[in-house]
Amino acid sequence: MIDPTLREDVIALAFDAARAILEVYEGDFGVAHKGDASPLTAADLASHRCIMDGLSRLTPDVPVLSEEAEHKVAPDIRRSWPRLWIVDPLDGTREFVKRNGEFSVNIALVEHGVAVWGVIQAPVTGVAWHGGAGQGAFRREAVDAADRSIAIRNARAPLRVAASRSHRDGRSEAFIAAMQAHAGEVEQLNLGSSLKFCRIAEGGLDLYPRFGPTCEWDTAAGQAILEGAGGAVVDPRGRPLRYNLRDTLLNGDFVAIGDPAQPWRDWAEAANGGANA
Repeated sequence: MIDPTLREDVIALAFDAARAILEVYEGDFGVAHKGDASPLTAADLASHRCIMDGLSRLTPDVPVLSEEAEHKVAPDIRRSWPRLWIVDPLDGTREFVKRNGEFSVNIALVEHGVAVWGVIQAPVTGVAWHGGAGQGAFRREAVDAADRSIAIRNARAPLRVAASRSHRDGRSEAFIAAMQAHAGEVEQLNLGSSLKFCRIAEGGLDLYPRFGPTCEWDTAAGQAILEGAGGAVVDPRGRPLRYNLRDTLLNGDFVAIGDPAQPWRDWAEAANGGANA
């Protein structure tokens, strides 16, 4: 359980980072590229500085793992941290560059590998979602607005599945085809960044399958919120994603699920050619 005062301070920090992002978004900006060819803008760095400064002030004894950290901490050192923040200062930089509004600020608190609480803030709409397992999940329309409790929906036809706007692959398409064969009509929503987790958490979507590389900062906050709403983020064998336990910071394949009664394992097996058993 996160301390309520700390929770509110970190939510406010996410809104501060969003304002720093919008200052860049509303003007002209250049785009650089990192070693993995992913885009980088002044907004990524401004949000990173804002969050790093804020978290170092709020929790000076808790280390921070940020996508935009200039120097990555050696795996044997970071794995010794029992508690840390995992941060994506601007999740969905490709969507930022396209100016479609589908990007977010992600901050998650991780303890012993478990994402126990997270906040995701959408700068363009001003909405934030936060929560964690055993703590509930909530939507907040503005920094000073009251929370509204949210929860996953019971799956019913037509099923609604999220697809990555910038990362599509054959296995995800096979997963969706298996859904359609089982359930008939399936509605697909293309959506960028971690906003997909939030839409499942508030009952607007049922599933988000992801077959392909993501990093831990892409999923930690979304997993915490979705678990708080009654959902789950699991690998194709049903094991919850865990964080900062391996040398790599890459996630494996996963499915973000609203209603666990859905036969998602069958669909994941179809996507992987029967290799999940």
